[in-house]
Amino acid sequence: MAQVKSALRKAGLAAAGVTAALGMAFTLAPGASAAAPHQASARVDAVCTVNDNGVNYRGGPGPEYRVLGQVNRGQKMNLKGHQGNWVHGDLWGGRTGVWIHTAYLDGC
Repeated sequence: MAQVKSALRKAGLAAAGVTAALGMAFTLAPGASAAAPHQASARVDAVCTVNDNGVNYRGGPGPEYRVLGQVNRGQKMNLKGHQGNWVHGDLWGGRTGVWIHTAYLDGC
């Protein structure tokens, strides 16, 4: 039994060493980021304005993502980024982290 425990401890240490080595191999360079599948590129200095009524905002950058609600002409949104033809941002006085197609936004 003592031999089994010793072997397991050694294996655990070896696994920890491999895990640490792999972690170091995948460490990002300064300024790099590991993007999620629909994470937007960063830009927070712009304000977008909705240019139509009844515009859907979604949970992700595409029509396959769930509609979370609707906004009307004049609604402002702080731009957080974009992916393709979709803009990611925070609605003024409303939800955060929503996506709207660029066709329905001005100033982005």
